[in-house]
Amino acid sequence: MLEDLALRNKSLTAAFLKNMSQAGKYHDGRGTGLFLLVKPAGGKFWVQRLTIRGKRREIGLGSFQFVSLAAARHVAEENKRFALSGGDPLAEKRKAKRVMTFKDAAIATHAELAHTWKNPKDRSAFLASLETYMFSRFGDVQLPEVTSSDIRKAILAAREKAPGVAKKLTYRVSFVFKWGIAEGMCANNPATRDALALPREVSKTKNRKALPYSEVGECIKVIQASSAGEFTKLALELVILTASRSGEIRLADWSEFNLEAAIWTRPADRMKNGKEHRVPLSSRALEILRKAKELGTGEGFAFPGAIAGRPLSDMTLLKLVKQLGYDVHVHGFRTSFKTWAQEQTNSPRDISEAALAHVVKDKAEAAYARSDYFEKRKVLMQRWASYLSDDEAKILPLRSGHSSLSS
Repeated sequence: MLEDLALRNKSLTAAFLKNMSQAGKYHDGRGTGLFLLVKPAGGKFWVQRLTIRGKRREIGLGSFQFVSLAAARHVAEENKRFALSGGDPLAEKRKAKRVMTFKDAAIATHAELAHTWKNPKDRSAFLASLETYMFSRFGDVQLPEVTSSDIRKAILAAREKAPGVAKKLTYRVSFVFKWGIAEGMCANNPATRDALALPREVSKTKNRKALPYSEVGECIKVIQASSAGEFTKLALELVILTASRSGEIRLADWSEFNLEAAIWTRPADRMKNGKEHRVPLSSRALEILRKAKELGTGEGFAFPGAIAGRPLSDMTLLKLVKQLGYDVHVHGFRTSFKTWAQEQTNSPRDISEAALAHVVKDKAEAAYARSDYFEKRKVLMQRWASYLSDDEAKILPLRSGHSSLSS
């Protein structure tokens, strides 16, 4: 055990300590509990012994090599005053040690929250966008030291290059500070809307290009006659027939389909609105799925990509549409369907909206609207398939004389 080798009632001097090599504890006689600990191996460290809330504790104040006698005394005096007022300097020190830089806090936030984001793109984009637009500006700054001004300047600069990303950056930076507050690293969130006071963006909404519904049937024929892969052609046609989002088709698993009942049940975790959605399958949709089953194994992805065990890539369907000479977006076929339903049928708006898996925005209305209109959607989707295949629906559109959808 190391001995106390200096008199407690005498103050230490820098000259005395400089050449001191004998192991022991050298107390500074100033009543703060400060002493220099010299270890047998030669290391010298400042330590303070204090009574904190009735308990005797020791606090390390750093290496003698880097902390001078004067600096150690200053910290010891501050700690003593804080302890006498009822504070806990040891707890404060531990808390300060836990404070991260913005970059480290962002990485920790991502690691903890990423699994709660259902879209894989969101998981990767979170850190990628912060690295591109934020880390270079204040990534190395401790979290509590980052100001609203720092964040505001970075977001305004990002707006000039990528307006869409800049809007998401506000939420992502705010996420980091919310996590920091929960972890006790900072007290305030400087990334709130009020704190940033960002100027309002003036931009025009760009709708995804869509094909007139009267041309969609011909487009399907061109797709069928193309030299693209069979799974790609079948998947794209099913996107059109079911008015689905691209990802809902590409990631569809055979376990979701009941071909006998002609129902495709999309699970909640793959839906944009987070709710399970049943899709009625038209006769042509069933033909497509049976063909896909013959081409594949009947397990896993219904429309597998070129790599075993992987789905079609995000760009595959769009690439095919462009290669065939159509200047439209795959998502635009949902617009084609919606416009057809509005102009060529007497289908109530709620039914076509349900077919698109749109959520009722009015909370009061949504609380009472429990039906998914499945039977009426079954009729509507079969009429859409018939229209696209040049059957009688093209000649005899469903209007007020047909009550199957309005009743």
